[in-house]
Amino acid sequence: MALQWVILTCVVAAEAAIALLLTLPSPKLLKNSVVSLVYLILQPTFFVVPFSGFQLLDLYWKNEHRLECTSEICTAAERDRYDKSIYKAQRNVILCASACLLYWCIYRICKYYKEIQELEEIEKKYKEQ
Repeated sequence: MALQWVILTCVVAAEAAIALLLTLPSPKLLKNSVVSLVYLILQPTFFVVPFSGFQLLDLYWKNEHRLECTSEICTAAERDRYDKSIYKAQRNVILCASACLLYWCIYRICKYYKEIQELEEIEKKYKEQ
């Protein structure tokens, strides 16, 4: 596995852990601090979206220019190698798509939570009046 796929795998694992942490029920004070921390981390980690997009374009280009082994001249080892490269490409596409999807989910969870906090503050102000 090339370095970029190892990095992307680690990023997806971290995103999945953060998404799980954000969706678990927890005390309000802890949830506020976790959401604030994740919200601050989101902007610098946006690199994952263009990085995944670039990797998807790279996979598409490699798929379009891949030598196909469909004739009878191909050996069993060549066919296995071809099939293995197809499976790896499919795995990597899923990895790129999940990186983008998880980033978007984390962003939306944080944004919804911030909106809920703002609405609670507005409600508190109206109750005090």
